[in-house]
Amino acid sequence: MQTLDNTNSQPRQKILIVDDDQDLRTAMKLRLKANRYETVTASDGYTAIAQAQKEQPDLIILDLGLPAGDGFSVLQRIQESDSLSSIPVIVLSARDPQGNARRSLEAGAVAFFQKPADNHELLNVIQATLGAGALMESPLRV
Repeated sequence: MQTLDNTNSQPRQKILIVDDDQDLRTAMKLRLKANRYETVTASDGYTAIAQAQKEQPDLIILDLGLPAGDGFSVLQRIQESDSLSSIPVIVLSARDPQGNARRSLEAGAVAFFQKPADNHELLNVIQATLGAGALMESPLRV
C-alpha cells in the first residue's frame, strides 16, 4: 500500500521491518525514511504476520531470529497467504549465512543479507525490488 508524499505528490512505498532488535529497527526506519519510504515495524513473528495483513506493505525486511515464530515460519506463512504472497521479502540474519541464504531464497525471499548488512547494498536491492532503481546484480548478499 502506498501513501502520497506531500513534498512531490509521489506515492511513498511502505516497508515492514521485522526484527526483535529495537535499535536495529529504529536505525533502519530512520534510513528508509530518509530515502522517502514509509515504514512500519514488528518485533516478533506473530506481530509480523498481523502487521503484514493490516498494512499490506510493498516490501518486508525480515530477520530470521524472532520470538513468537522464527523468520522461516513467518516467510512460509507469507508465501502461503493469498493476500501476502506477492509481497517481496528480503531476509536478514546473523547466523549461518550460507545455509540460511540458500534456505531463504528457496523459501521465496528475493534476497538475503548477512547482518550487519551494508546499508548502501541493502538500499540498492530495496530500490531494485520495488522498481525504483537499477537492476540488481545478484539477489544473494552474504
